[in-house]
Amino acid sequence: MSKWPILDEIELVDRPIDDESYDRELDELQHRLLDLQTIHLRAGGRVIIGIDGWDAAGKGGLIERLVAGLEPKSTHVWRIGAPTAEEQGRHYLWRFWNRLPASGNWAIFDRTWYGRVLVERIEGLCDKDAWKRAYREINEFERLLADDGVHIVKLLVHVSAEEQRRRMIDRLNDPHKHYKIGLEDFRNIAKRKAYLEAYRDMLNRTDTDHAPWHVIATDDKQQARLEGLRIVARQVGKGVAIEPLPLDPAIAEAAHEMWGWTPGEPHNGASRNDKGKKKHKKNGHKK
Repeated sequence: MSKWPILDEIELVDRPIDDESYDRELDELQHRLLDLQTIHLRAGGRVIIGIDGWDAAGKGGLIERLVAGLEPKSTHVWRIGAPTAEEQGRHYLWRFWNRLPASGNWAIFDRTWYGRVLVERIEGLCDKDAWKRAYREINEFERLLADDGVHIVKLLVHVSAEEQRRRMIDRLNDPHKHYKIGLEDFRNIAKRKAYLEAYRDMLNRTDTDHAPWHVIATDDKQQARLEGLRIVARQVGKGVAIEPLPLDPAIAEAAHEMWGWTPGEPHNGASRNDKGKKKHKKNGHKK
């Protein structure tokens, strides 16, 4: 019996949250993720976060909140579309090998290597033998990465057909969102039944212990964003104890030679920023 049902049979999470609670948890999660990233920077750990899902499901908003608190130079977001002329004719995983994170870095994929068993399968861009073979190839690809110490987090963002329709119409009505919609979106929506079957096959064939799938099923954008960050923090933080980074003794010695500073000794006088804060506070302004 298959573990994963058709996505439209999964109960959608409907837990509205007030803006204050949302902002508070979002801030806590973003700080948690930055702490985890700092640990990976120090230890040379690598993280891959793959995000797939329907058009207008909220992948972009989730990625925006995910990277907002991270160290930017060590975070890379890859927006995956049709292969370029250089990528065509090569193995479909080639372009993903070229985008794997370096030591200490995080790589976030806006759509992933699962295109072979989704859009390429449904649009007939490869033959049946090729996309059926891809399940094994993808599992082996992820197994290699996991065995090499890479943390893999796979998220599938699911919304109802009615919610997708509402969001697409919102894009049509807002000139600032026109860039988010294209003719291919309508082709994809018209083939929802085929995509539901492809998603079910994908989940059941590639949900593994070393690279499990996490389905975020909700029509609420805020819930989707929080749940996505919760999953990433939980998966990346497995077995990780967050502790303050110790000060390099050489840095402490340099500070002592330059300013006479010793560990634990308060500095004399306020910095320019501290003075600015006091001034704002005195005048009744918030920074």
